Amino acid sequence: MPNLGPTELIILLVIVLLLFGAKRIPELAKGLGTGMREFKNSSSGKYEEVESDKDEKNEEKKDDFDSARADLDEDERKARAENGSSGNASSENGTSDSDEPRSTEAKQEQRG
Repeated sequence: MPNLGPTELIILLVIVLLLFGAKRIPELAKGLGTGMREFKNSSSGKYEEVESDKDEKNEEKKDDFDSARADLDEDERKARAENGSSGNASSENGTSDSDEPRSTEAKQEQRG
């Protein structure tokens, strides 16, 4: 196998930089590191522990998201109550002022 000197390494790094761009290289390195870590853990039997930790973190994130969503919904209801609007007002193009998708019942009421 040929020896890679400093000149060859610099040329190789420049080619990689041109192919992937400066923004993608850290993402690729992170993915490579994660893959290597998972392979190492699975070969040593620690994979189950890693998966359970990930599941717990995902549950915490989901709970955080749900509570943040509930807070936003509550704030939106308060704002509607202060403005006196019910949120079912339609504009000329038939869309609601709200960014939330309307329920099927509300769509049927608007049509009928």
